Amino acid sequence: MQALVIHAPHDLRLDEIAAAPVPGPGEVRIAVSHGGICGSDLHYYHHGGFGAVRLREPMALGHEVSGIITALGAGVSGLAEGDKVAVNPSRPCGTCDYCRRGMANQCLDMRFNGSAMRFPHEQGLFRAEVTLPAAQAIRLSPGADLAGAAMAEPLAVCLHAVRQAGSLIGKRVVVSGCGPIGCLTIAAARLAGAEEIIATDIAAPALAIAARMGADRTLNLAAEPEALAPYAINKGQVDVAFECSGAPPALLAACGFLRAGGLLVTVGLGPDTSLPMTSIVAKELRLQGSFRFDPEFASAARLIDAGRVDLRPLLTRVLPVAEAVAAFDLASDKARAMKVQIAFPSP
Repeated sequence: MQALVIHAPHDLRLDEIAAAPVPGPGEVRIAVSHGGICGSDLHYYHHGGFGAVRLREPMALGHEVSGIITALGAGVSGLAEGDKVAVNPSRPCGTCDYCRRGMANQCLDMRFNGSAMRFPHEQGLFRAEVTLPAAQAIRLSPGADLAGAAMAEPLAVCLHAVRQAGSLIGKRVVVSGCGPIGCLTIAAARLAGAEEIIATDIAAPALAIAARMGADRTLNLAAEPEALAPYAINKGQVDVAFECSGAPPALLAACGFLRAGGLLVTVGLGPDTSLPMTSIVAKELRLQGSFRFDPEFASAARLIDAGRVDLRPLLTRVLPVAEAVAAFDLASDKARAMKVQIAFPSP
């Protein structure tokens, strides 16, 4: 069967690999339909990894996928052949200290599809078929849009981030960085009852999509560098900031416009940076990291399936897997693309 495999930087191939195995007890086999290209996939495509994580063997990419069940192993209930599903790429061990504490996203023995952190690498989901534990398949309605369902994983990241902030009812929120994660955080904050959502970025096309995803106001900091200054008066005017860009200037700016006692949730990964400790201490600011997800994946899949969040503004284009290199090149051009997906042929 076909799989989209990265061999080295800019060496992305549509390889023929062994067929997905017959599912064993508690497993299902899934024909992959749609797969979203994520920032981590682009790091492997352009650089062969990120940080200390490097490719040491060919690896199928992809962790944002949906598909259709083609076979069931013994003992699987609640699923049937032909069911549409969103596929959770995260497989915590369930037995380590963090899993037992209800923090499975911090699992000490996590397996995450499309990751070179382990060796042998944890193969990704850009394969014609995959055989996985049934718990990773979230059943959808018969009429589910599989392109939308393939965005359950990034939406889960954002639901987890918003959950870290507690109640947003009546709150003024700033989301900095309006790539896919920032725009999905806007949607999640709107679902959580935020009273006002302000989106910031340095690119007008991204801000236009942020407005369609639910931002009440958009600020182009490239065109108006001082646009946030009014929100910094009287010790700050913003209750919660979600920093999704990973850019140090955005992190520093949030410490200025957050009100005393305000919360900064860091979602985007970026370089290490110094923090304005005087401001943090004097204003009693709270800093909260947010990493991946756990129960939020099933919630994300069901919210998308039920039409409670409209992800169509994010989807730039769907290209067939035979045109994967073109899809990755398009996804790399942030001036032209927000979310690009690849589609596998129907089984």
